[in-house]
Amino acid sequence: MMSVIACITFEHDLRLVLLAAVICIAGSWCAISLFTRVVATGGLQRAGWLVLSTIAGGATIWCTHFVAMIGYKVDLPIVLDPLITAFSLLIAVIGVGLGFWLATARGPLAPAAGGAIVGLAISAMHYGGMIAYRVQGIVSWDNHYLLASILLAVVFSAAAVHVAVQTTFRHHKAMAAGLFVTAVITLHFTAMTAFRIQPLIVEPGQANAEALLTLALAISGVALLIVISGAASYVIDDRARADSFERIRQLALNDSLTGLPNRASFREFMACEVQAVRRDGGELAMIGIDLDRFKEINDFRGHAAGDEVLKILSGRMRTSLAEGEFIARLGGDEFAAVHRKHNEQSLRSFLDRLEKALTQPIHLDDYQFNPGASMGVAIYPRDAKDLETLLSNADLALYRAKSSKADKICFYEPEMDEAVRARRSLAGDLRDAIASDRLEVHYQVQTSVSTGEIKGFEALLRWNHSERGYIPPAEFIPLAEEEGLILRLGEWVLRRACADALTWDPAYRVAVNFSPLQFIHANLGALVISVLMETGLAPRRLELELTESAIFADRDRALHMLRQIKSLGVSIALDDFGTGYSSLETLRSFPFDKIKLDASFIREVERSPQAIAIVRAVLALGKSLDIPVLAEGIETEGQLALLHQEGCDEAQGFLLGRPATLPDILEKAKGRVVRFAAGR
Repeated sequence: MMSVIACITFEHDLRLVLLAAVICIAGSWCAISLFTRVVATGGLQRAGWLVLSTIAGGATIWCTHFVAMIGYKVDLPIVLDPLITAFSLLIAVIGVGLGFWLATARGPLAPAAGGAIVGLAISAMHYGGMIAYRVQGIVSWDNHYLLASILLAVVFSAAAVHVAVQTTFRHHKAMAAGLFVTAVITLHFTAMTAFRIQPLIVEPGQANAEALLTLALAISGVALLIVISGAASYVIDDRARADSFERIRQLALNDSLTGLPNRASFREFMACEVQAVRRDGGELAMIGIDLDRFKEINDFRGHAAGDEVLKILSGRMRTSLAEGEFIARLGGDEFAAVHRKHNEQSLRSFLDRLEKALTQPIHLDDYQFNPGASMGVAIYPRDAKDLETLLSNADLALYRAKSSKADKICFYEPEMDEAVRARRSLAGDLRDAIASDRLEVHYQVQTSVSTGEIKGFEALLRWNHSERGYIPPAEFIPLAEEEGLILRLGEWVLRRACADALTWDPAYRVAVNFSPLQFIHANLGALVISVLMETGLAPRRLELELTESAIFADRDRALHMLRQIKSLGVSIALDDFGTGYSSLETLRSFPFDKIKLDASFIREVERSPQAIAIVRAVLALGKSLDIPVLAEGIETEGQLALLHQEGCDEAQGFLLGRPATLPDILEKAKGRVVRFAAGR
């Protein structure tokens, strides 16, 4: 060790040693950095990085060696064989390329094996280069130092390449570059310690120091160019990767249509703001925003117009923001805003700015759209103690604002909004009940008033909640309509009722009620055909009940659809007659198979002459149009007797049979006869 240090200190020009060290450090860093790209890529890209790292590594080894070799002090004339010198460079480049290539192969020993080949290449280059070193003297070698130099080069090179491929190591590139520098330096100076010259002076003279210095500088210049080229490639790629990452990050955190932050960015910002409020105090306002009448634009002007509206409104809101305020698009026509509340006035100012941005008219070609929005506000930490609850409470306030005709900005109010939360929870339970087939269909008998003969059964949906027990249809049917579940619910009931009716003997008719929303949005004709084919029920055994309100939403379309369904052989009944429009034009335009008289009139017939008059009028209308009339809500013998006397065709109510499950209905239907007193 001391001999090596003495060789460096006393037998070399320290200026050139320092220059060689700079070349070695810079080149090693460049070569290892480029090699890490080889490890991280594949295909042609890997091949390109392999070529660059090979040139950088081979040139670094060769330039370091020859600058340091020129710095070796010898008072004898020196000549460098150009052919052998060039060949030594080729050895370095080929050896490094082969080692780097092998290091990227599969297997746990591949990096170390590849690094060992690089170490052998360093050694072969050095001793090949020393053959080109011609001096007037007898050259000899100390074999111990010679073998030690090769061993050091192999060990440190293997370690350097092994560390370079371990990307999980912290600072692995710096460690690998340091080991590579050590491999080159220890090989050179240990080998130079092994180098011995016995002068044979035929003609006394000295080495041309200026010429050698010039050569060293030239070699250093070449090395510098190679290192700069490799480093530039690495930096360009690194910058490109950083730019690509930033673009991907921008796409991940920003809405592509409006340029506003998206849901992920919003949640990230909110989490930071909540932490800041916890640390510094104060309050944070979270505002949920939902555009009004946006569906109108998409439906009547197309999605391109809808996108344009979103971009215009987003731009307006963005320009209305003050310092510390934030706006994001969560999806569709939903937005969210954040305001660090200083006082009530600052929050009110922010809401006013948002409202102004969202209500000014928008001109699209020859069309003027008057936008608007509902906003729900929740304050942290007054209304919530954590981020999730804050978002939920703002959403509840927004839901109330959307339902209100007067207040388009609603603040979270526990008493009012908890009722909304409970309703939403019930809606979630209903959604789960539909998905898991936990609903029930009960059936109520419909009989002939004159004979008591069973004519059919009406299918009535029931929901036995796991905690609340049976929930009235008047509560969960409107909820299903509000939450967009009514189409699934109606299809489920129709399919179950048809499947159940197929098991009845005799083959009674089954009546299924349809909601106006089902009638508006669903393709009833296709659905009815699909269910009948799936269950095998004869069309004549199915009766669909609907109210006039379902027809009046789109009269022409509704009547066309009813004619399609009736052409299948399915019966159509007009339900709740007398409570809605009760339009004679509707009865004239469509030949209904049955009119169902609403129960509200039947309840009054025993004590109200007006109710009796209405019942008589409807029954007379049915006879004149040749449409059977079914009276609902029969609960007393007196009501049934009056209907019998007035010539009503069919009846339905608790007196004749309460709604029951399918097994109960089948049991009661066996041998069932409704008896009437003589003369009724």
